[in-house]
Amino acid sequence: MILSKAEILYGYNEGKIAIDPFDEERLTTNSYDLSLGRRLLKYTEEVIDPRKENAFETFDIPKEGYMMQPGEFLLAHTEEVIGSDFFVPLIHGRSGVARLGLFIHVTADLFDIGAHLRSTLQLYATLPVKLRAGMPIAQVSFWTVEGEIELYNGKYKSKEAPIPSLIYRDYDTDEA
Repeated sequence: MILSKAEILYGYNEGKIAIDPFDEERLTTNSYDLSLGRRLLKYTEEVIDPRKENAFETFDIPKEGYMMQPGEFLLAHTEEVIGSDFFVPLIHGRSGVARLGLFIHVTADLFDIGAHLRSTLQLYATLPVKLRAGMPIAQVSFWTVEGEIELYNGKYKSKEAPIPSLIYRDYDTDEA
């Protein structure tokens, strides 16, 4: 079951939902609006290999913005650190941003319960679009959990973002 605006605010005030920085004006009917952080990550490998650590570069969005080109893929992050040990956060692109031809989360929109971090966004542009640090870009909703809760203890724990893929850690290095 999804939490309403009033329940998100109640959960925040009770310390069951973490959003930092928090601005009550960014609460919507059943979500909280998130803003784009300043750092972008771009892979520099010609071919991305999930069995190895792939090279990348990070850079800050200039004051005048960053012009993202069609077909370009970048990792970005939310300005806010979010999380909960009681509810499951789910990240969604804002419809107004999607209407500009920008995918916010190519696939990974589910936050693990117990993870408290800046969300790494997977940006994919279908049209030229200017990115600006601080622009409203996504929404987070919170969902109740059925059954026993096991808190996140995975490899993506850093509050610094964006975080590149760490899937190569899942492979046995001795495999051919």
